[in-house]
Amino acid sequence: MRIFQRSLALIGGIALSAAISAPLKAQKNSNGGTVVLNARATESLSVIVTGGPIVDFTLRPNTAANAGSTTTTIQTSWVLQFGRTALSLWAWVPNGAAALTDGAGDNIPASAVTATAAGSGSAGGALNTSTSGGAGVPAFVTPAAATGVQIGQVRFFLFFNLTGNTTTTLTWNINTTGVPQLPAGNYTGIVNIQAQATP
Repeated sequence: MRIFQRSLALIGGIALSAAISAPLKAQKNSNGGTVVLNARATESLSVIVTGGPIVDFTLRPNTAANAGSTTTTIQTSWVLQFGRTALSLWAWVPNGAAALTDGAGDNIPASAVTATAAGSGSAGGALNTSTSGGAGVPAFVTPAAATGVQIGQVRFFLFFNLTGNTTTTLTWNINTTGVPQLPAGNYTGIVNIQAQATP
């Protein structure tokens, strides 16, 4: 019986302490702080030659078709702001009279070198198609003796295509009919590949 009384007293004590709990209080919140987030996506435009950075030719005299040993693949990537209307890709040489030279005064002119383009909206053509300072020719085609050809073009409409990429494949040829007295030798030249977004 004593055990029962003690258990009953213990249960009563627990019930009494639960009934006498601390009074309820409303939540308290702090003042509000703010964080300002500023993000800027900058414009970028890049050109990478991903295949065929070196093209060899075996030239035959007075022959229209002297194909390059390989094609050249160019990856153009861009992130542009609203308002841009077009992107153009160019192949150009600093001296249209000597796209390739043997270093001894014998030259192959840009008019004899053709870059036929596929994949990005332009057909390409001879490297003397456009001259430095000509209408629509980008300012990077310099100095005054420079010539080149447009090998790619992308048009933008509203917000479409302002971020993207394109692949251009160039097939090369040197026509030696325009330089019939070209002596045997090793001829070297560098073709620059650049892109421009307008306006």
